[in-house]
Amino acid sequence: MRVAPQIILTDPQRQTLESWARGRSTPVRLMQRAQIVLRAAAGQRNEQISAGLELDRGLVGRWRSRFAGQGLAGIEKDAPGRGRKPVARDALAGKIIAMTTREKPTNATHWSTRTLAKAVGTSQSMVHRVWRAHQLKPHLVRTFKFSNDPNFVAKVVDVVGLYLNPPEHALVLWTDEKSQVQALDRTQPGRPLKKGRCGTMTHDYKRHGTTTLFTAIELAQGKLIGTCLPRHRHQEWLKFLRLIDAQTPADLDLHLIVDNYHTHKHVKVQRWLTKHPRFHLHFIPTSSSWLNLIERWFRQIADKRIRREAFGSVRALIAVIMDSIAKHNADPQTFTWTAKAEDILEKVRRARAVLNNVPSI
Repeated sequence: MRVAPQIILTDPQRQTLESWARGRSTPVRLMQRAQIVLRAAAGQRNEQISAGLELDRGLVGRWRSRFAGQGLAGIEKDAPGRGRKPVARDALAGKIIAMTTREKPTNATHWSTRTLAKAVGTSQSMVHRVWRAHQLKPHLVRTFKFSNDPNFVAKVVDVVGLYLNPPEHALVLWTDEKSQVQALDRTQPGRPLKKGRCGTMTHDYKRHGTTTLFTAIELAQGKLIGTCLPRHRHQEWLKFLRLIDAQTPADLDLHLIVDNYHTHKHVKVQRWLTKHPRFHLHFIPTSSSWLNLIERWFRQIADKRIRREAFGSVRALIAVIMDSIAKHNADPQTFTWTAKAEDILEKVRRARAVLNNVPSI
C-alpha cells in the first residue's frame, strides 16, 4: 500500500505558502499548490485534500510529492514539457529577430509589427510577442554624440581638474550664452490647474522678438552674473566680460569655462584678454556641452520661468529673467561635480569600442 509522504514545514516555508495561498496576485495554479501543501502539513490525507479543494486526487498526490522532494522550488515552477519542441516557431522567431536588427523595409526607416508580419508571412501578434520577449523596440531611437575634438583628453582633464580641485585665490565660473530666447505670447488665455484637470495653453503663439541671455555662475557659492543683450556677437561677449570684471573681486584670478563658439576666440576678445591677465579661458571639447554645468541652470530657468509663461514683449521676458537671477542670488546654490576625468575617459573609450563594432544596416 502506497503511503503519502509526510510534510513538515519550517517557519519560513509556512509563511511563504500562506502568502501564496491567500495572495490576490498569486496565480491560481500556485495558490492551489500552496493550499495542498498546507493541508498536507496539517495531517490531511490526499483524499481529504482532494474532496476539500475539489481537485483530482492524482494532482494532489503529485504536488505533495513534488514539495516533499524539492521544497518550495518544486511547486513554484512547472516542470518542462515533454512534448515536441516548436522547431518551426523558433525558426520563425529567429527570422523576425534577424530582419528587425539587420534589415530595413524598402519604404521606411524601421519596421512596424504589420509591415514585418507581412514580409515574414506571419501574424502581427507573433511579431509583437517576439519583440516583447527580446526587448526589441524599433519605433524608439536615442540620440548620441561623440566629440571629435583632437584635444578632447587634454580639455577634459583641464576642465574636470578645475571642478574637483579649484585653484586658490581664484574664482571658477561656468559661462555661456542662451541665444534666441523668444518672447512668446499665446493667442488665447489658457485655463488654470484645477482638481481633475491639468492647466491648458494654446499650441499656437505670437512672436514678439528675442533676446540673448549671457550668464556666469560661480562654482564655490553658486552666485549668478547675468545680463540680456539683443545680439550674440563678440561685441556683446566683450560687454559681458566687462560685467564679470566689475562684479567680481579685483584681487582674484578668474577661470572661465566656455564653449568653442567663434565669438569667444575673436581677435578683439583675445586682445582684451591680454590686457586683463586675471582672466583665463578654459575651452570644453567640441560637442561636449554636458561638461559645462551652466547648461543645467539654463534648463531650470526654461522649465520654471519661461516655457509656460506668456510674454507680450521682449522687455517683459527680460524682466522675468533678471528677476529669476535676483531670486537665485538671494539663496544661491551651486552644482556639485563628482565624476573624475579618468572615469569619463574610460566610459568614452568603452562607448567608442561598442560603436565601432556595430554592424551597419
